[in-house]
Amino acid sequence: MRIPLFSWLFLILIYYVSLSVHVFVVVSSQCPSDDQQSLLLQLKNSLEFNSTSSKKLAQWKNGSDYCSWEGVSCKDGCVSHLDLSSESISGGLDNSNNSSALFDLQYIENLNLAYNNFNNIQIPYEFDKLTDLSYLNLSNAGFVGQIPIEISHLTRLVTLDLSSLYFSGTPSLQLENPNLNVLVGNLSELVELHLDGVNISARGTDWCQAISSSSPKLRVLSLFHCNLSGPIDISLLKLHALSDIRLGFNDLSAEVPEFFSDFPNLNSLSLSCSGLYGTFPEKIFQVPTLQTIDLSGNSQLLGSLPEFPKNASLQSLVLNGANFSGQLLPNSIGNLKMLSKIDVPSCNFTGSIPRSMENLTQLIYVDLSMNKFNGSVPFFSKAKNLTLINLSFNLLTGQINSSHWENHTNLVNLNLRFNLLDGTIPPSLFSLPVLQELQLSENQFSGELLEFATFSALDTLDLSSNKLEGPIPMSIFNLKGLKILSLSSNNFSGSFPLNGLPQLKNLSNLDLSYNRLSIDYNDTNSSATSFLWEFLPQITTLKLASVKLRRFPEFLRNQSHLINLDLSLNQIHGEIPNWIWRLNNLVQLNLSCNSLTTLEGPFLNHTSSLSVLDLHSNQLQGQIPLFPQFALYLDYSRNNFNSSIRTDIGDFLSFTIFFSLSSNKFQGIIPESICNASYLQVLDVSNNSLSGLIPECLTAISGTLAVLNLRRNNLSGTVPDKFPEHCSLKTLDLNGNQIGGQFPKSLANCTMLEVLNLGNNQIADTFPCMLKSISTLRVLVLRSNKFYEHTGCLNTNETWPMLQIVDIAHNNFSGEIPGRCLTTWQAMMGDENDAQSKLKQFRFEVLKFTEVYYQDTVTVTNKGLDM
Repeated sequence: MRIPLFSWLFLILIYYVSLSVHVFVVVSSQCPSDDQQSLLLQLKNSLEFNSTSSKKLAQWKNGSDYCSWEGVSCKDGCVSHLDLSSESISGGLDNSNNSSALFDLQYIENLNLAYNNFNNIQIPYEFDKLTDLSYLNLSNAGFVGQIPIEISHLTRLVTLDLSSLYFSGTPSLQLENPNLNVLVGNLSELVELHLDGVNISARGTDWCQAISSSSPKLRVLSLFHCNLSGPIDISLLKLHALSDIRLGFNDLSAEVPEFFSDFPNLNSLSLSCSGLYGTFPEKIFQVPTLQTIDLSGNSQLLGSLPEFPKNASLQSLVLNGANFSGQLLPNSIGNLKMLSKIDVPSCNFTGSIPRSMENLTQLIYVDLSMNKFNGSVPFFSKAKNLTLINLSFNLLTGQINSSHWENHTNLVNLNLRFNLLDGTIPPSLFSLPVLQELQLSENQFSGELLEFATFSALDTLDLSSNKLEGPIPMSIFNLKGLKILSLSSNNFSGSFPLNGLPQLKNLSNLDLSYNRLSIDYNDTNSSATSFLWEFLPQITTLKLASVKLRRFPEFLRNQSHLINLDLSLNQIHGEIPNWIWRLNNLVQLNLSCNSLTTLEGPFLNHTSSLSVLDLHSNQLQGQIPLFPQFALYLDYSRNNFNSSIRTDIGDFLSFTIFFSLSSNKFQGIIPESICNASYLQVLDVSNNSLSGLIPECLTAISGTLAVLNLRRNNLSGTVPDKFPEHCSLKTLDLNGNQIGGQFPKSLANCTMLEVLNLGNNQIADTFPCMLKSISTLRVLVLRSNKFYEHTGCLNTNETWPMLQIVDIAHNNFSGEIPGRCLTTWQAMMGDENDAQSKLKQFRFEVLKFTEVYYQDTVTVTNKGLDM
């Protein structure tokens, strides 16, 4: 039977239509909706997560369209994107759980499990079932141990992020077997590789070649804190598309290769804290595409800033702590029209801050602190989005006018402290709407601080160490958000009403010390006053030194959060009240330079947290207070304590660094238990009436001791010859005792010794020539002993280049000291002013602990007159 042509055409059309319908059905049936929804719900049920903090999983419910669930995207009914990041997931993907529904969602292309806490389990090896993955992010998800080899089977990966930055001392993920070479060997499609915090432990040639030979399309390479070493191999240049390089916090210990400037698309270069040295290649700064560079924390990396090209794209320049020097080139820095962050503190930049920076409109963050910039403060008036300006610790001069700051409506932090700025402080600074920190301390600002607008957001105001005068403006009490207020070391006068403090409900730190203020407070028991004190802020630091206080303010009883209290240099007399020792959070207490006479006790029953106690220069008597826990600094000098030193004193000095009983009336012996103070750096019991022998253990513990001052007592016997091999003594002062015997030969072990004063004793020996090897010696006093014979060993050159004071008079030395010997003592040379300057330098800092210093003093005898 013949079929007409049109009938054939009709049948063919029907065939193709039916075929296309058939094909469509096949495609849509790849991922039956019931199957995909069921797998997602199984996954939800198997995962351990916090339902209250989950924003995605908690909303997955049966019956709704699973492709519209939070964190889920589909292609043709198949789950293709799954984002469960930051879902507070704590478990449910163990390798022992072979039935995890996650690995049955085999059409996933994009999987994100970042920022969860899978409770220190290994990455499941079943990931190789997800063969369509192009994006895998398991960063900071709580995985530990070896990265499984199955990850290397995901050959379609474009982005791999296994970063694990917990800063716990050791990386939580490792690449050993497989190593980096095996992991990336088949990942030829990789564009982004993030392995921050993974312990790779590879040499420069190994890790560079492993990546460059496997992933030619790589644009982002992030290997932050991976225990990598250098040098950085030139094989990286094979990665022509590389734009972001992040290698910070590794021990590269290498020079920065100039070939970084040959990457045509270089966008970001981060090499912070990587032990870099040598001179940084200027050409890298001039790469026109470069937007971010971070070289911070490389103290041995030298460099200077080049002439930046006019088409520069640089947005963030971070050199914090790198050893860059020179100037911020005036015409060059202004070319960085896109610059938003310049962070270059603790470098060695000099010269003035270029005015061309005032044209940089995109600036948000400017930190030029701790350099050597001079000249005036730039305006930055066109940078209306600036949030931070830190120019502290420089040599800036001039004034800061109110017009400088009018446009900075987004400024949060202004720090100009430790400069040479003068003039008045403009009240308009306090009107900047979001300014929170204003730090102008250690300058030369003068004049009165005028009343100012009270809608400020300030929480920190530090104007200390200037020349401000007049009354403190009452506007300060309207700064409702104020937490830190420091006005110390100025010339403020008048009274400061403490009854205004309840208005400052957030105040935690108040320092009014060293002014000409008087503190106005009312300790009466009236109901109104008691009510007022109930609303005082809970202050943690209160410093009221030299403010003419005559008694302890009673409101301090209620300051249970007080950590640091300074009432020194006042006129407080009588008894130290017992309630002070019951301020259980008190860590530092300074009551020095008052007229205190007695202490309430007992002390050993108190569980005090005091670590710094300064009671020097009072009229206290009886027993010294002792604290059985954490005392680090104890100064009881210049009082009238007249008992013997407790035989078990060392049991209460377990952590003590500084201990002074100087200039009291202590009698008896120095107990041997004092050597139990194994952390002691300064021991000063000078100017007392102590007798007996120097305990042998005292010189033996000089491995930690920096200052041993036993001056002006009645000690006898000999100096124990027990100074250890690694002696750390800087000062040994035994002047004015009855010590005899020979000079201790082991003192030559104290190679850091700066002050040796054995004057006014009965030591009989030849000149101690072994001291010649101690090049740090500044003061040598052997006066009024029984030393004998010649001093011939001083004839050699280059003896004691730092020596400033030498006194060997009233001994039995013979012979001559040649004139050329004096020429080697360079530190003695100079005019009278220079000599005075050197003597001031001699009052060196041995110990600084929480703003407390130990300073040596020296008595110089000139023509029979002690000075």
